[in-house]
Amino acid sequence: MEITAKKHLLRATLVCALVATTAAAQAGSPSSAGTGKRPNIVIILGDDLGFSDMGAFGGEIKTPNFDSLARAGVRFTQFYTHASCSPTRSMLLTGVDTHLNGLGNMDEWTAPNQWGVDGYEGYLNNRVATLPQLLKDAGYHTYMAGKWHMGKAPDQIPAARGFERDFSLLDGAGSYWDMWNFTAATPRSTFTEDGRYLRKLPKDYYATKTYTDKIIGYIEANRGDGKPFFAYVSHQAPHDPYHLPRDWRYRHVGEYDKGWDAVRQERLKRQIELGIMPAGTELSERMWFVPDSILLAPASRAILGKKMELYAGMVENMDFHVGRLIEYLKKIGEYDNTIFIVFGDNGAEGTDLFKMIAGTPGTRDFLFAATHWSQTNPNAWGDPGSYPCYGPMWAQVSMTPFSQFKGWLAEGGIRNALIVSGPIVQRARGSINRGVLHVADLVPTLLEVAGASYPSSVNGQEPPPLMGKSWVRLLAGEQESPRSAQDYLAWELFGNRAVRQGDWKLRWQYKPYGTEQWELFNLADDAAERHDLAAPTR
Repeated sequence: MEITAKKHLLRATLVCALVATTAAAQAGSPSSAGTGKRPNIVIILGDDLGFSDMGAFGGEIKTPNFDSLARAGVRFTQFYTHASCSPTRSMLLTGVDTHLNGLGNMDEWTAPNQWGVDGYEGYLNNRVATLPQLLKDAGYHTYMAGKWHMGKAPDQIPAARGFERDFSLLDGAGSYWDMWNFTAATPRSTFTEDGRYLRKLPKDYYATKTYTDKIIGYIEANRGDGKPFFAYVSHQAPHDPYHLPRDWRYRHVGEYDKGWDAVRQERLKRQIELGIMPAGTELSERMWFVPDSILLAPASRAILGKKMELYAGMVENMDFHVGRLIEYLKKIGEYDNTIFIVFGDNGAEGTDLFKMIAGTPGTRDFLFAATHWSQTNPNAWGDPGSYPCYGPMWAQVSMTPFSQFKGWLAEGGIRNALIVSGPIVQRARGSINRGVLHVADLVPTLLEVAGASYPSSVNGQEPPPLMGKSWVRLLAGEQESPRSAQDYLAWELFGNRAVRQGDWKLRWQYKPYGTEQWELFNLADDAAERHDLAAPTR
């Protein structure tokens, strides 16, 4: 009897300690609908997903699950990332400028004068803290599935940077079916799971499906322990190559034979009707090396249209698997307590044979992939070993109404569609906000949500300052933007640079995509950057 009583006393003491610890962690943090329970956090990142691809942002592509999140939350039309993947991801997970966190340039394109320079390590350096590390310390489970692209060494992989569970592609892209990579430098992709390097992939592997399976499995394994979770679902889709199951390839047959100009015009019309873009918005000029689709032979339009059909299938397949995650969270009773944050990591990818004439980053690797026989065999597009991608003409469609695409600092390279839904959102459901937001804002926002703080020391030294601003008051309906007209955002990548302050944007880009002179645009009147106000008057 005495032993039993001691056991009960010990159990009661442990329960009281757990309750006290949980309460302390929750103190001062936004709770779910006044319950005192901290919300789960799910970030769904599309790789090269375009601003206008989702139905909620004007696309004809069928995305019912993304659209349902938009109806339940808020859409943001002036949200900025960086112009390419790993720089964006580095700011997403650290809240620190790329030139301080190690991704001042993409590892693949580091220039000789950047080798060995602080901030250009090509991976998240040891001077920064990561969001999963800080959330884990605050009592969250931290899970990741998908593309990492921020280091491959044992001390650089997701398990070393705060993720409790992960299934990760460490490379920047690759096959959706197997471990074949598309770069000449690393022809075999590198994967990790829970910190272990994988020699083979799961049975019946397909990237978008498997990433979703893993995230659901990680959540299920710890369900019911009382801890909230942070899930980073970092999809490959719809990054090229456009690999997808056969039953997803033929859902838009012939729909894009009308050509890219017609589809862009239709998307802009829907954007204005939805309120995504204001009345009077112009389309950006068609890229100088892209032909007028009407002038092409019908057979040529059909072949090029098939590439967009495949891309649309990729987006719809990703939406389907996002729907699986949503339904799972509803089934276990966690949907209403989950914040969803959905966006693309940069502008749409314009890589194709067309783009190689401009000699842009990616040309070397695309040449390697393009030598494969399937490049000229449309019947095999989507199969293992194929390498279809849709090129700059369709990338401009994905970025309607903006100018240019991934890799460049025009709006088409850095402005992205953003959806936020969940218990933290107190604004009108389905509303649209035009505040100026940045991907680096996610860290201060989610630390505030979790009741966590940014550390004063990382590995014995003061960390770089956070560059973002919290969205908590914005999402609560207490402000329209986290930034004033005096605040500014700045970008530099591949030697190109841009600054935005208020409605004004300065841009300097190398030829042929730029003028190698500073250009000035008023984005309130000219989101498509058609009118350079700094150009000499004639």
